[in-house]
Amino acid sequence: MAETQQVRNSSNEEEESPEPETSQSRRRFTPSNMAFVEMLEMVDILKRADYDGKYGPYLNPNVRKAKIMSKVVKSLHRNFGVRRSKEQLRKRWSDLKLREQDQYRRIKKVLLKKDT
Repeated sequence: MAETQQVRNSSNEEEESPEPETSQSRRRFTPSNMAFVEMLEMVDILKRADYDGKYGPYLNPNVRKAKIMSKVVKSLHRNFGVRRSKEQLRKRWSDLKLREQDQYRRIKKVLLKKDT
């Protein structure tokens, strides 16, 4: 019985591909550094759309945030030709606000100058 299991295991090793297959419904985008102008575009859209919900209680805030984030994805692809997932952009937004406050201040300063 041990011999048959060993034979089965060796035959399975040959058939298995070395890379796991990813689901077709979920795309994977390779993470890369975000340029300053891309971050500027992202922050501009998120601020104008009140992504954080500072200006009022909203019905279905998660659906609202998903729609706003898909606008950001489309805008970055259209203007800069980069494809980023919503999850990558959510994480980048969080990192900007919490960990990289100097960068966030620089972006806000540029946006203020752009508006005036």
